[in-house]
Amino acid sequence: MKSHLPLHAQEIYLAAFDNAWEEYADPEKRRGEESREETAHRVAWDAVKRRYRKNPRTGVWEERTAG
Repeated sequence: MKSHLPLHAQEIYLAAFDNAWEEYADPEKRRGEESREETAHRVAWDAVKRRYRKNPRTGVWEERTAG
C-alpha cells in the first residue's frame, strides 16, 4: 500500500481501517463469514476509492476532481 498510494490516501486508509476494526468487532455486525480483518480492509479501500481513483493508463492513484 505504501508504495502505491499517495500519503493522503494512506492516511484515509489507515483511519478507515482503524475505525472499522473497532466498529465491526462484533461478528454479528459483519457480512456473512467475513473476518474482522477482511471487513476492515474492505471498508478502508472503499473509503480510499471515494476520494481517489487509479488512472487506467498510468496505474497511478489520483485524487478525484469535483464535478
